[in-house]
Amino acid sequence: MLELDGLIHEYDGARAVDGVSLTIPDGEFLVLCGPNGSGKSTLVRHLNGLLEPDAGRVLVDGVDVSDAPVAARTTVGMAFQEPRDQFVAATVGGDVRFGPENLGLDHEEIDRRAANALSAVGLDGREDDRIETLSGGERERLAVAGALAMEPSHLVLDEPFTGLDSPARERLLARLRDLHADGTGLIVVTHDLRYLLDDADRVVCLADGEVVVDASPGDATEKLTEYGVRVPGR
Repeated sequence: MLELDGLIHEYDGARAVDGVSLTIPDGEFLVLCGPNGSGKSTLVRHLNGLLEPDAGRVLVDGVDVSDAPVAARTTVGMAFQEPRDQFVAATVGGDVRFGPENLGLDHEEIDRRAANALSAVGLDGREDDRIETLSGGERERLAVAGALAMEPSHLVLDEPFTGLDSPARERLLARLRDLHADGTGLIVVTHDLRYLLDDADRVVCLADGEVVVDASPGDATEKLTEYGVRVPGR
């Protein structure tokens, strides 16, 4: 379970996240939406200790993230829209295998995870490509694959469909559905719900760093357009 209790984060005195409290159960598929600058990315970066709160607490399985950041990063996997700082290897295959290798898994399991993750984002067959030769969209897809390969208890994806064509997007959606069915908690950060609304258990919308909508997808839809969130059919 993930818990945020009165979370506040400021940049140069301006509040990007303003007193947010949320409980995210294990296995929930949550869509975190809101306009640009609403605090979405800042909020999720607290879930595995990439940022520290200015006030409030963040708990992963009842443990304060600031007390056990390594455990939090094993439990909560993340892929961000700007992946430049996430890469640790020179090649596509080397990077997506890095996380599972550090878990001490056997080669067969590492191969399985890497193959499934790369297929999910349409990078299968590209294992030997050097990361420096990838386009911006391909690098974003590789960052998603690296997070998928870790098979964490909770997976956070920040705008994961950027740079994906329709077949790649459908492969990733299929993989997310499988993960959800197997009990993985998913948090997808987006400003566009067109591809996700039917699969989500819950929608949370931020505006100016505060929660303005927290509802089921059906109940949330009517409220979201006023906050600049794209919903199906609108």
